[in-house]
Amino acid sequence: MDTSYPQVQLALDFANLSQAMRVAHEAWDGGIRRLEAGTPLIKSEGLEAVRRLRAEFPEATIVADMKIMDAGRAEVEMAAKAGANVVAVLGAASDATIAECIEAAKHYDAQIMVDLIEVPNLAERAKRAQELGAAIVGVHCPIDVQMRGGDPMAALREVAAVVDIPIAVAGGLNSETAPQVFAAGASIAIVGGAIIKAPDAKAASETILHAIACGEGVETELF
Repeated sequence: MDTSYPQVQLALDFANLSQAMRVAHEAWDGGIRRLEAGTPLIKSEGLEAVRRLRAEFPEATIVADMKIMDAGRAEVEMAAKAGANVVAVLGAASDATIAECIEAAKHYDAQIMVDLIEVPNLAERAKRAQELGAAIVGVHCPIDVQMRGGDPMAALREVAAVVDIPIAVAGGLNSETAPQVFAAGASIAIVGGAIIKAPDAKAASETILHAIACGEGVETELF
């Protein structure tokens, strides 16, 4: 598992595994090395999605976006046994659940990402996640909020001011906005639609990675 930063994480938010694998291969050819079995994919295809990603991309960092809310130990163990390097638990879960997730992950050399989606008292919860031993916190502007003009930048700055662990950011990122989140303190840019909805996922991945390497945005029609 690559723990160097910055990184781009591809959210494979599909309902169909074969479609997800096709895009994953294209994005891998374009330079993406962090692959996420998105929540829709896991709900539709189960942890077979994680197993397939692990089997076909043995060198990738595989993320299971489980959005755990309860039974943390059991769900982390299932995801880790399937091949996940990183497992996501909701920041809205209890401290007990988050702690169980973190303890379980240690037995599998996995990491826990605490997703702060729609959490009140964002900075306070981010600090608590770090205290509990989370490896990553996620700043996440949900799709339904994006459709009403929301973006993750203000939340990112708030969280970056209070934690020292890596921050992953999701929320409509593309080649224009991904460089901005790194400049604001993120370590991981989670990209979905700008790659998975592109006609050429390899080219879209290359464009985003190039924009990040250059430290500036490249205009795109996808957001």
